[in-house]
Amino acid sequence: MKRFSGWLLASPGTLFLVAILVVPVLLTLLATLTGPDGPLAPYLAFFSSGYRRRVVWRTLQVAGITTLISLVIGFLAAYAVSRCPPWLKSALVVAAVFPLLTGVVVRSFAWLIILGKNGILNDTLLRLGLLERPLSLLYTQGSVIAAMVYLFVPLMILTMVGVFEQIPDDVVQASASLGATPLSTFFGVTLPLAVPGLIVGAVLVFTGSFTAYATPQLLGGEQQMMMGTLMYQQAMVRFDWTAASTIAAIMLVITLLAVLLMTRLARRLNPAAV
Repeated sequence: MKRFSGWLLASPGTLFLVAILVVPVLLTLLATLTGPDGPLAPYLAFFSSGYRRRVVWRTLQVAGITTLISLVIGFLAAYAVSRCPPWLKSALVVAAVFPLLTGVVVRSFAWLIILGKNGILNDTLLRLGLLERPLSLLYTQGSVIAAMVYLFVPLMILTMVGVFEQIPDDVVQASASLGATPLSTFFGVTLPLAVPGLIVGAVLVFTGSFTAYATPQLLGGEQQMMMGTLMYQQAMVRFDWTAASTIAAIMLVITLLAVLLMTRLARRLNPAAV
C-alpha cells in the first residue's frame, strides 16, 4: 500500500495537468491529422509555400541568434556577478530581475521609443553629427533580435548565477594549485561544470524566442513575420484553425528537436555533468 500512496496523492495534480496541458496539445495535433484530404495534407500545403518556408527559416534564425547572444552576455555577466561580494551580488541579481517585473508588451514598446525614426537612438546620433538622416531601424530582423536579447538575458543570468554558485571553490583552487593559469582553469574546470546551466538557459531562451508573439508583432510587423505572428494571423484574422493548428504542431516538433539536440551536445561536451 505504501508503494502506491505516493501515486494516489499525486494523481489529482497529475490529472489536472494532463487535462489543461496534454489534452489541448493532443487535440491540436489531432485537428491536423483528421482532415478530409488526408493526415499529411496540411503539412504539405504549409511547406509548399515559399513564403511560409521563409517564415520558418526567419524564426529559426532569430531564435538561434538570440540564443547565442544571450548565452555570451548572460554567461559573462553571471560569472562576474558570482565573483562579487555577497552584498554586491544581491544588488546585481535584483537589478537583473527588475526588468522581469515589467510586462513583455511594455518592454517591447520601450524599444519602439528607442529605435523609432524620432527615437532616442536616432536623435542621439543626429545630435552627434554621425547621421544626416534618421535610420529605419524598426521592422527589421535586427530590431526583433535586440528586443529578444533584452527580454531573455535576465533569464540566462539568473540560471547561470545559480550554476556558478554550485561550483565548489575547492575544485577551482585545486586547479590553480596544480599550476593551471586562470584562463586554463576557466576553460578546463569552470566552463565544463557550467555546461548543464548553459543548456538549460539555451533551451529557455530558444523556446521563448521561437514561440514569441508580442515582440515580433510590435517590432517586426508584416515585414518580419515569424511563426507566432503567422499562427495568430491564421487563427484570429483568417479563422483558419487547421492552418493555425498545423503551425502550432510544427513549432512543437521544432522545439522538441532543439531540446534533444542541445541535450546531446551537452553530453558530448561534458558526459559526467548531464
